[in-house]
Amino acid sequence: MTSIDDTPAGPALSSLRRARDRFLGGRPPGDGVPEDLAQAWRRARFFGVPRDLTAPPRVRPPVDPPLLAAARPALDRVAPTLSGGMGLVLVDSRCRALWWSGGSRYAGTSADVAGLDLSEKAVGHNSAALALRTGRRAEVHGPEHFLDLWQEVSAVSVPLYEPAAGRPAGAVTVVAPLAEDPTAHPGAAIAEATAHAVETELLGRARPPERLLLDAYLRQRADGAAVVALDGSSRLVSPEAARLLSHETLTRLERRATALVRDADTGQEGARAGAPEENTGPEGARSAPPEESAGPEGAHTATPEAIAAPEEFTAPEEFAVPDGAGLTVRMSRLTHGGEVIGAVATVCPAARRARAAERHDHDRLPGLVGTSRPWRLAVSGATELARSAEPLLLIGEAGVGKTALARALLTLRGAAAPRVVDAAEQVPGEVPRWCHALAEREGGGPPLLLRHAERLAQSDVAALLSLLERRPAVPLVATHTPGAPTGPCLSRLLDILSARSVALPPLRERVEDIPALLTAFTGHPSPGRPPLTWSLDARRALEQHTWPGNVAELAHVVREVAERRRATGPVRREELPYGLRVPPATRRLSGMERAERTAILEALRRHGDNKARAAESLGIGRATLYRKLRAYGMDQA
Repeated sequence: MTSIDDTPAGPALSSLRRARDRFLGGRPPGDGVPEDLAQAWRRARFFGVPRDLTAPPRVRPPVDPPLLAAARPALDRVAPTLSGGMGLVLVDSRCRALWWSGGSRYAGTSADVAGLDLSEKAVGHNSAALALRTGRRAEVHGPEHFLDLWQEVSAVSVPLYEPAAGRPAGAVTVVAPLAEDPTAHPGAAIAEATAHAVETELLGRARPPERLLLDAYLRQRADGAAVVALDGSSRLVSPEAARLLSHETLTRLERRATALVRDADTGQEGARAGAPEENTGPEGARSAPPEESAGPEGAHTATPEAIAAPEEFTAPEEFAVPDGAGLTVRMSRLTHGGEVIGAVATVCPAARRARAAERHDHDRLPGLVGTSRPWRLAVSGATELARSAEPLLLIGEAGVGKTALARALLTLRGAAAPRVVDAAEQVPGEVPRWCHALAEREGGGPPLLLRHAERLAQSDVAALLSLLERRPAVPLVATHTPGAPTGPCLSRLLDILSARSVALPPLRERVEDIPALLTAFTGHPSPGRPPLTWSLDARRALEQHTWPGNVAELAHVVREVAERRRATGPVRREELPYGLRVPPATRRLSGMERAERTAILEALRRHGDNKARAAESLGIGRATLYRKLRAYGMDQA
């Protein structure tokens, strides 16, 4: 172990040492000390921490803590690569040491360190306690520590978050001898990478390999691809892949996946990496050899690359399908914790791939999600109409995505930022002012995105009709939700606009887009929370729902589930709002029964599954509501 350098510290450290001496001598530390550091010293004095402790006090350590079991593989990989007097420490949420390697100056003892109490109440200010308290990376250098024991030690700590936990479950600390310039801790990157590896292991233990394979399959399916996921013992085949691939080809893919898992288990994958004739696909395609990695023996310092990565795909291998009439398959190995746990194959129509690339800019619009035929036809028709600067009317039920499509179409035109007017907000004068400005400038002005055209005031309708009579080609995209009664002037305006109109399908007619929409609405999880995934049962319930509020209602359901849930793992049917948990009717219902069942579901949804309030809003007793729920098979939801 490298000895401590006794070279005098820089001016900043010297001033901190003097301030600490003044504080410990009973005087104010001075103006140069940050207030949060001065408060930490005061807390240590309040807790009665002796400054001259030779080692942290010991408490009863936890028995077989899960955090240690998850962290040990990463810690065992990183610890041998540390040098220069550096050490690695793991503490739990109560700041009890669970594991310690190197940096004996920090521990103050060479005996068993399990159970050393590093809490602020026991040893005063230190980086592990600070990281657990603030929930973010913390560094404490030399004289910032309260104990004399750590005056020549610099430490950086990174908190560890368990899946779905809102607060740290522990922290990883890297200690090093104090440097003359402690502005950047030399082990900060090591601590961050180690913490990432430990959190990945925690997530993996919460989600076994079968769950990871299913998640990978669902992610690929969300993009509308034809997907096959295999692990050698089972396979998941999307309906699109089942239509394109024969039983013989699926058997070939299964054999290949079995070989990948078997070779990884027996260690042959690395031995075969350098042999050019190996690693071939079902039709002789060759995959790239895995990258070589240095083991602890050849490493001199730890880097983020030296630490295990989360589940990931390797570089795919691509090969033709003999019975696929121009099809190719791209197979990627799915690895977790350095082990191959299966493979995911996507089917690519090679003959259509070039044409699809040519149509990419034509059909693909920013901010839109969906690959179903009704949605693609609507978007394609709107795209064609939007290429000319003439009025365009988008028609559809509330919440189908009319405004999102309108914004994307205006972006496609490459025009200036549109003026957005919502007729439902009844802002007087907005539409006439735009019409007047456009009529005055022959060169044109910004386009108008007019929402809820059915709610236009009489003055707005008159201004638009006058403008369209003088200039039929105006940059206007309007949205219209049918159903509201319209007067003669508004009917005339809608008749003029409907000459160039597109009807958008409701969500119940494009349920195959629900997986992709779920992925889009889920977005990035908040720090410390796993990504939101959906069980097959929950997805089936979502696909069976009639969605009166369409895509907007689905987005609201996703937000509600994400905010309310505390469990880990995929979202289950039981976690969905009541109206979505209810299965379809088990018998054929009359028109009156269907209407009544729909009214009950809507009342329950509106009142957050509160049956008493739902019954009151329906004008019936609670006992009557329960009886009707049983009659319609809705009582088990």
